[in-house]
Amino acid sequence: MTETVRLSLDEARALTVQALSNAGLSAEHCEALADTIMAGQIDECHSHGLYRVLSCVDALRRGQVNVAAVPEVLDQAPGIVRVDAKNGFSPLAFRLGLPLLQEKARTQGIAALAINNCYHFSALWPEVERIAAAGLAALAMTPSHSWVAPAGGTKPVFGTNPIAFSWPRPGPFPFVFDFATSAAARGEIELHRRAGKAIPQGWAIDGDGAPTTDAGAAMAGAMLTFGGHKGSALSAMVELMAGPLIGDLTSRESQIYDAGAGVTPRHGELLLAFDPNLLSGGRATENVERAEALFDAIIGQGARLPSQRRYEARQRSEAAGSIEIPKPLHDDLLALIA
Repeated sequence: MTETVRLSLDEARALTVQALSNAGLSAEHCEALADTIMAGQIDECHSHGLYRVLSCVDALRRGQVNVAAVPEVLDQAPGIVRVDAKNGFSPLAFRLGLPLLQEKARTQGIAALAINNCYHFSALWPEVERIAAAGLAALAMTPSHSWVAPAGGTKPVFGTNPIAFSWPRPGPFPFVFDFATSAAARGEIELHRRAGKAIPQGWAIDGDGAPTTDAGAAMAGAMLTFGGHKGSALSAMVELMAGPLIGDLTSRESQIYDAGAGVTPRHGELLLAFDPNLLSGGRATENVERAEALFDAIIGQGARLPSQRRYEARQRSEAAGSIEIPKPLHDDLLALIA
């Protein structure tokens, strides 16, 4: 069993900020990235937690990320916000574009936020949760690098292409799902590789197109979509909606832009926000009750809602005031601040 290290939440955040700062990232970006990384770690989503600091620092050291990028917020149209991330990481661009997106959604009923020219490394649920906290429903999607083969194919075309949705609820936790259209997140396969563990069948194929449980062979071959042709179709939708629709790169184009550097994908992100009050003709209270009846019908028969595990983990982490990570990861993080 891998030895672990327990860090207080303050220690984990300070380690994250220091590692990013040592790599040359501006203070504003360090804080925005730390928010996103800590959100993943506190919810015990290890593939999107402190592990992501390593890939962020690697991208910074390779010189492809604009370490001092100041995202430009553009009021494009009554229902559209654009943010040019200026080749910087995406969390700060999202943070700066969020207020105008919320304002437009409350005015128009629906609004879109298009983030362009960003390096995106994180889960989408922290973003849609932020939108839900303002009483709005949200949908988000983004491509990545072309790591995933289409259903029936053997060569990578798609990214992991996640989709996230949030619905505001009474109480502290919204209804949220966030999943890759690949059978697993790329980070999950990498964590299996680092731990020397086999991956499940159906996650990937090797370079010859044969099914594999070897994480290293999977990384060198191609990942698979979930649900066969259904996941493949959704993945194509994400490519189009968060690529050509908003004037940004597809996963294949992001891979070409990377030119073999192997850093975090550079592309765009699309977020949509919906005002339940305007769209329901001012009957938000009535419709909240109907939504809660739906959730009760799910939970009442012993089923779980998406994100329940994350929320339970969040409560554990916050109650303990600490998180636990593998010692090899802790050693790698310490090496970044030495």
